[in-house]
Amino acid sequence: MKHILFSLLILLFALPARAELRIDITQGTLQPMPIAITPFYSDDAERQKLGRDIADVVTANLRRTGLFDPLNPQAFIQDLRSINVNGPRFPEWRAINAQALVSGTASRTADNQTRVEFRLYDVFSERQILGVAYTTNDSNWRRIAHIISDEIYKRITGEDAYFDSRIVYVSESGGATKRVKRLAIMDQDGFNHKYLTDGSYLVLTPRFSPSQQLITYLSYYNNRPRVYLYDINTGKQEVLGNFPGMTFAPRFSPDGRKVIMSYAEDGNSDIYLMDIASKQPRRLTNNPGIDTAPSFSPDGKKVAFESDRSGSQELYVMNVDGSGVERISFGDGRYGNPVWSPRGDLIAFTKMHEGQFFIGVMRPDGSGERLITRAYHVEGPSWSPNGRVLIYFKETPGAKGRSAKLYTIDLTGFNERQLQTPQDASDPAWSPLNEN
Repeated sequence: MKHILFSLLILLFALPARAELRIDITQGTLQPMPIAITPFYSDDAERQKLGRDIADVVTANLRRTGLFDPLNPQAFIQDLRSINVNGPRFPEWRAINAQALVSGTASRTADNQTRVEFRLYDVFSERQILGVAYTTNDSNWRRIAHIISDEIYKRITGEDAYFDSRIVYVSESGGATKRVKRLAIMDQDGFNHKYLTDGSYLVLTPRFSPSQQLITYLSYYNNRPRVYLYDINTGKQEVLGNFPGMTFAPRFSPDGRKVIMSYAEDGNSDIYLMDIASKQPRRLTNNPGIDTAPSFSPDGKKVAFESDRSGSQELYVMNVDGSGVERISFGDGRYGNPVWSPRGDLIAFTKMHEGQFFIGVMRPDGSGERLITRAYHVEGPSWSPNGRVLIYFKETPGAKGRSAKLYTIDLTGFNERQLQTPQDASDPAWSPLNEN
């Protein structure tokens, strides 16, 4: 990942935040907004293809949300050059039922870079409501498309977006008795896929740092379970602490300076907090039960975790110093794998009840429990950067053993979609938005 992506960012036009074009996504179901996304125009043959590719990625991103209904370009009446030279002829776009219109250009700069410009229009009020231009290297075109998608999503929904982000997960291959698991990373839409480890040792539960350039994960290197740090830029790996027992289930603190994890010794598992710089651990729980799967609240003041201290597997919340432990799950079944939303308003979890697995959410005080998907086996929820979408993995049994795939679903429980990966996939974790 390049540290400097853009040499230029220009705000062309933007209307006040109270413009009419808006989707209310607080509803459980809604009719997707018809939106026309034209190929980005260029009089340069090479950049004509780039312009089409950018528009295709923007279209795919918005369609996957379930909030937008991109119209078929074959229905477009006005030609690309006319839109970008003379402006939209709005009656022609209303005639095909477009409520919003996206047009853009891709051109070559004097220093052989590419300037990509896009404009978002409200078709019914006949106004431009957003316009941004970027200058960058051609190799960054996919990321430009994700950032444009983010800008459109934010402008129309009024919420933060998530397209310019990545997903790390465990890629799985081989038979049930010789399963090969290795770390893999990709853009949120499945492109720019890359393997980070070679599969010579088992890896589990990768999690992003807020900085995005570090991943923490569990590895059975030399058959010893340890929590590791992996630097995405350099490929350097290091063990986090030198515990005599087993460390597992790691997650970063919101500031990225600490890792919280479980430590098991002599049949007991408790939660520890490790300072990355000093490697000094601090014990947060001290209970004969199994305490594991800790997750920070976004303000860093609270920790959610799972424990069987009450006799069954339940969810708890405590202060970051280990004080004030409170149980928050009281429904039927067993609860596990709590993950705090980036917004701080919800905790996602896995639930097991009557032979079924569920992914659900509840408020941090345990109220408002809602199950949003279920299957033979679903596990490992992780939030999108805006707290609107969950990613998880789903296992299905088969004649040759189980198969694991990644899925995303809207917070409302609608719009479940499989995310394509080269091989089986599990243990996904969504990154924050890219910063550079």
